[in-house]
Amino acid sequence: MGARAESVLQAGDKEVRLLYTNRALAEAEAQSGKSIVTITTGLSTGASGIGDIAVVLRAGMEAARRESRSTNQPVSLNDAYEVMDEVGFEQVTTVIVTAIAEVISYGSKNV
Repeated sequence: MGARAESVLQAGDKEVRLLYTNRALAEAEAQSGKSIVTITTGLSTGASGIGDIAVVLRAGMEAARRESRSTNQPVSLNDAYEVMDEVGFEQVTTVIVTAIAEVISYGSKNV
């Protein structure tokens, strides 16, 4: 199916669908001004933080919204912060980092 990773976060009584593709990651890079590798590496060094994760979360939420062809408004950064407040930074980060690894390592098993 290509370089993509899908996840679901349970935020209270609603499911929040996430979709990560190269395009979604590129959108997060553009919004944050940092590369995805810099963001993920920065989580262990302290160079990345809550704001960076919120940007990547929003990109995944927006990609999922677009793929579902939802007529809802585009996902905002505020929407991502609301999910993070409900779910927690650690859980969101774990899901995002796992998804990023799936997308950027796609095809390496076939080389």
